[in-house]
Amino acid sequence: MATVVFMGTPDFAAGILQSLIDSGYGVTAVFTQPDRPKGRKAKLTMPPVKELALEKGIPVYQPQKIRLPENARILRELHPDYIVVAAFGQIIPQEILDIPPYGCLNVHASLLPAWRGAAPIQWSILSGDRMTGVTIMRMDAGLDTGDMILKSEVEIADGETGDSLFEKLRKEGAGLLLQAMEQIRNGTAVYTGQPLESTTPYAKMLTRKSGLIDWNLGAVQIERMVRAYDSWPGTYTYLNGKMLKILKTRCLSPAEGERIIQETGRVQGETGEILAIRKEDLIIRTGDGLLCVLEVQPEGKKRMETAAYLRGYHPQPGELLRTDRPD
Repeated sequence: MATVVFMGTPDFAAGILQSLIDSGYGVTAVFTQPDRPKGRKAKLTMPPVKELALEKGIPVYQPQKIRLPENARILRELHPDYIVVAAFGQIIPQEILDIPPYGCLNVHASLLPAWRGAAPIQWSILSGDRMTGVTIMRMDAGLDTGDMILKSEVEIADGETGDSLFEKLRKEGAGLLLQAMEQIRNGTAVYTGQPLESTTPYAKMLTRKSGLIDWNLGAVQIERMVRAYDSWPGTYTYLNGKMLKILKTRCLSPAEGERIIQETGRVQGETGEILAIRKEDLIIRTGDGLLCVLEVQPEGKKRMETAAYLRGYHPQPGELLRTDRPD
């Protein structure tokens, strides 16, 4: 069986690595990002790919910069038939791309040339796409611009979250990768060049601050944001000086929104205002429409339905959800 060096970091990549191991490929080494501080206590945490590799007894390398010459030297000594990359988080230099005889393959979670970049899953949900998919690509020195080998479409369901879409694409990508590797080995793979320009904006990397809700956005856009960022980076706001994570929402129809406005008599108001408090939800005024908040997580507490939050915290109509923590 051909040998593989795997490069990846998050859960998505760990799922791809597991499929390679299960299929009998000789994974001789794993390259992943360095351990990072995580959580409120900033505990140094291993990437999911490292955890899996150590469990399977696979040597792990964690270079700060993959482009440093010693990494190419290590890879040449390993003599991999393939290098497989999935959400690694660093740009692979040409010197490394040229090492494996069967090529350096990337499992990318979009239908290239759409959503080139670091966060295609989240950006496809944010944009309201109805379809996405996985592309197996032979890497070049560009940013997700290499020749495509195989593609597979995946539907984005109503209510799809980043986590649920990730799981769909992980399963699809694992099978597609093995199929492409077999085609390369038996000489039947077809390589299709990509157009120079992407069909979408660049799917830029997310940061913790990406999840801060701007209530001037419309309800539809904020609802998509909550779903797209459900596991990382999460969506949050501030109420009465405390962080409040917003975990599940629903957009109100124009008719529902108009009825609530008439019932409350609050025709005018600021974005981020708690317009109404009902038994099981909060109604928030956005830049375009009303948003119903169904699940939250108060600062330092566990996730809970809004009904439980209301029993313990008692927010008031007219209070504002803010984008900063007041001094």
